[in-house]
Amino acid sequence: MYVLIVYDVGEKRVQKVCKLLRHYLNWIQNSVFEGEITPAKLKEIQIKLKKIMNKENDSFIIYEFRTDKAFKRKIMGKEKSPIDVFL
Repeated sequence: MYVLIVYDVGEKRVQKVCKLLRHYLNWIQNSVFEGEITPAKLKEIQIKLKKIMNKENDSFIIYEFRTDKAFKRKIMGKEKSPIDVFL
């Protein structure tokens, strides 16, 4: 499956969340990660995020797609972190 994770967390937790998500997904821009992942790895991410997050103030939005072909992606302006695809 392909996921897009968008988050808004307190300043003290930004580095922890970013470090965690970099192990699984590609950093796209501030507070946005995407990439191919298994359902088991996604569940693992969710469990780890619950341990980091402050439920009163932080939020995560996880968009799930069957494949990276299931949506169209357009970039306007500078691409902050291009995803290299090797064929």
